[in-house]
Amino acid sequence: MQTLSFEALDLIEPIQHALKAQNYTVPTPIQQQAIPLLLAGNDLMGSAQTGSGKTAAFALPILQHLALHRRSPQRTATRTLILAPTRELVAQIAESFAAYGRHLGLRQATVYGGVGKYGQIKALQRGVDILTATPGRLLDLLGDGVLRLDRVEIFVLDEADRMLDMGFIPAINRVIAELPAVRQSLFFSATLPPEVISLARSMLIKPSHVAVAREVDQAPDIDQRVLFVERENKTALLLSLLKDRMTRRVLVFTRTKHRAHRLSQALVKARIRSDCLHGNKSQSARRRALAAFHAGRIRVLVATDIAARGIDVEDISHVINFELPNEPESYVHRIGRTARAGKTGTALSFCDPSENDYLRRIERLLKHKMSVVRDHLFVGPYAPGSVRAPSGANGPKPNRRSHRRFTR
Repeated sequence: MQTLSFEALDLIEPIQHALKAQNYTVPTPIQQQAIPLLLAGNDLMGSAQTGSGKTAAFALPILQHLALHRRSPQRTATRTLILAPTRELVAQIAESFAAYGRHLGLRQATVYGGVGKYGQIKALQRGVDILTATPGRLLDLLGDGVLRLDRVEIFVLDEADRMLDMGFIPAINRVIAELPAVRQSLFFSATLPPEVISLARSMLIKPSHVAVAREVDQAPDIDQRVLFVERENKTALLLSLLKDRMTRRVLVFTRTKHRAHRLSQALVKARIRSDCLHGNKSQSARRRALAAFHAGRIRVLVATDIAARGIDVEDISHVINFELPNEPESYVHRIGRTARAGKTGTALSFCDPSENDYLRRIERLLKHKMSVVRDHLFVGPYAPGSVRAPSGANGPKPNRRSHRRFTR
């Protein structure tokens, strides 16, 4: 595919000016393919790796449409609706629209749970050009009669696979029922499993398709390894890895909110600057944790998959899967948080006996076996080529073989 500049994409001057201020010069593959199709008014189903520029791929054409077909939004109505699965992703999308559309004078609002409704209702009263929302709070406001969707011109479903995994299908169908039949509809996601494609086709009209290789297909700069370890030794293993000075900024994933909270507490107790990100935390607490991680005030952020959507922090040296995800596609999202902007990164996965099936499913998705670290301090007795560590009265003891620096 021929590399284009943003100037070649027929974007209006105010948007070009904003892009230059963001130091955007060459569009990413998803942007090169999607923007012309969306400027032409097509429905679109797009798939691209996390961090590939999907937000700009749909935000820039939307902003151009709103600017060239300028009209005052009607009270409590919106011209554009963007649905995303988490509060963090909603905030990130809204920030991108604000940056790219800074010279256009458009009105936008965000709607999500975890905060009071009053401010959101007030923002919607005059009507907005762009509304970014999570499904739950959006339906609450629809039920309260303070929002209408019959004037939506463009509808975007972002992170479609995760929206469906999280059980949002009924909510999405309820939202779709409120939209006008004539509209432009866009689906974007890092992965598009068959059930997502089937649902998308029921909502889109003769959509164009854009697919860019997933992270696992083009991630030579991510060193992916698996460490076999018994469940009770995982925290000790993590603490031993964090002694390495190369683990500068670390994102740790767990499957549950409870585990994320307890693990972060254990790290703080060990005098490691850490915080956690999960669905039970208030919005203000989540913002503080993200800001501290972004600024380097904390070294380790422990997160669940759902809360981690929307994390866009540069220079994450390591992603550590403290618990393997039960959905292999989630592994794709997780490891994509490192090795951004041409940098290298490391993805380490802890695997206990109960997670062997998860590992096999991930490797089927990767289409290759992951490299195994066989000489860490707490190697499990079932690891390939390992020797069972002796057990004492206090449980399994560490394997004391040489401990190479595999965190580099």
